[in-house]
Amino acid sequence: MLAWRTDVPLGVSLPPPELAWAYCALVVLAAAAAVTDLRRGKIYNALTYPAIALGMIGHTLVGGITGGEGSLGLAGSLAGFATGFLPMFAAWMAGGVGGGDAKLMGAVGALSGWRFTLSAMFYGLLAALVLAIIVMVSRRLTRRTLGRVWRFLLLALVPRGTVDPATADSPKVPMGLAFALGVLAALAEALAGASGWVLGI
Repeated sequence: MLAWRTDVPLGVSLPPPELAWAYCALVVLAAAAAVTDLRRGKIYNALTYPAIALGMIGHTLVGGITGGEGSLGLAGSLAGFATGFLPMFAAWMAGGVGGGDAKLMGAVGALSGWRFTLSAMFYGLLAALVLAIIVMVSRRLTRRTLGRVWRFLLLALVPRGTVDPATADSPKVPMGLAFALGVLAALAEALAGASGWVLGI
């Protein structure tokens, strides 16, 4: 179990020095992913692959293979990568998100471990829901979008081949931005001391 410092005023807890670099990398990763997703509609491999490598190599150098007090180690980094990437990979294969989104969450996991990644994913999906509602209302596509969701659910329950219910005018939710917001929310939660175990395994 990760022990957080409690000698910081105003109830703010700081991570162990062994994980401070991971926090910095997560902020850079989230900001860059949000910018490229909003500007180009993509999250590039040139961003996610180095972040994955940094997480695995960095945690191995700091904590070895198994990690320890205040460190994930390679095992914790791999567990985080799997936690972030595998569910999003399944969603990618189903057409729900892009490949860059799946790799982004894999990078988040490699840098932060599985518990933090679950928190970031939860907040990211909440952000995506809010963004989807905003897009639907602003473009007056609520009824049509809900109809497509209903058809998708019917296809999922009674499969008749792979059919994407989306059309060319379907509202697009910037999932990279949503997951970036999820990462920042999870970081805020960790720094506020709401979950002292967030960056540990």
